[in-house]
Amino acid sequence: MRIGELSERTGTPRRLLRYYEEQGLILPDRCANGYRSYDERLVDRVLQIRGLLDAGLPTRIIKQILPCLDKPRLIHFSDATPEMIATLENERDRMTRRIDCLTHNRDAISEYLDTVIGNNSTS
Repeated sequence: MRIGELSERTGTPRRLLRYYEEQGLILPDRCANGYRSYDERLVDRVLQIRGLLDAGLPTRIIKQILPCLDKPRLIHFSDATPEMIATLENERDRMTRRIDCLTHNRDAISEYLDTVIGNNSTS
């Protein structure tokens, strides 16, 4: 498929898809005319990348863990450095703190809505 179709199917701007390619996150084939050709499997890959970016992971970390996402039960880095492990642990902990904060905020909004809706129904 061409970049426009991948963009449409993933909701990802073309410019961002080109950036993913520059970062080595996706690797399209090239047609004889030089156009990029994107394999069907890249639809899911782009959605994975976006989810990881939304979670706050930097592209350099995403690039390292992408191979694990194809076979999640076979996650193993024979060349994992202490720095990489520490970085992943820090990112995991940061995400956990963010989840905790979001959960707290969601609960506060729910409590507020329950109060407001409860007060409106008694009026």
